[in-house]
Amino acid sequence: MKTQQNSSSVQGHLPGEVGVWVFILGDMVVFSLFFVTFIYYRAQNVELFTTSQEMLDQNRGALNTLLLLASSWFVVLGVRSLYQRLADMAPKLFGVAFFCGVGFVLVKFFEFREKISHGITPTTNDFFMYYFIFSGIHLLHVFIGIGVLAFMILHLRKHGTSTLNMVLIEGGASYWHMVDLLWIVLFPLLYLIK
Repeated sequence: MKTQQNSSSVQGHLPGEVGVWVFILGDMVVFSLFFVTFIYYRAQNVELFTTSQEMLDQNRGALNTLLLLASSWFVVLGVRSLYQRLADMAPKLFGVAFFCGVGFVLVKFFEFREKISHGITPTTNDFFMYYFIFSGIHLLHVFIGIGVLAFMILHLRKHGTSTLNMVLIEGGASYWHMVDLLWIVLFPLLYLIK
């Protein structure tokens, strides 16, 4: 009977602290409003949005999607390694996730630079206004997430697992997964949906 209680409490475990989840859910609501706004204005001028969308590089968008999916996978493996008492692996796995995040930033930087060098800016038309604003806000989230991953890595290297606060690690991991989830919606919305 005691085993059943322990397994049910683990299954009902909310990773991180409540404050992180309030922030994550609030952020998801804001981005949901962004998505609905984009879809509404796209319906008002389908031709403009479709023509502008064709100017985006789907390969770069797909590469960024793969980078974020891979980074989330490495974060999951890092958290799991801490639960399995393989603390030496966690900073390495979080490090790979960190570099995937940096890769995302670099791809987005070259994508933005290419658009701007061709005279495409947020003032070009409504599609590119939304593209730059939504991608830019998401990119800010990626920068914050990279900082969170760096903090997690440094915390583990400095303190090991002796003073490890799993709530802190789980909260950082949950934030990173939110960043990934937002991109999974943004990528098809901006690059693929015709």
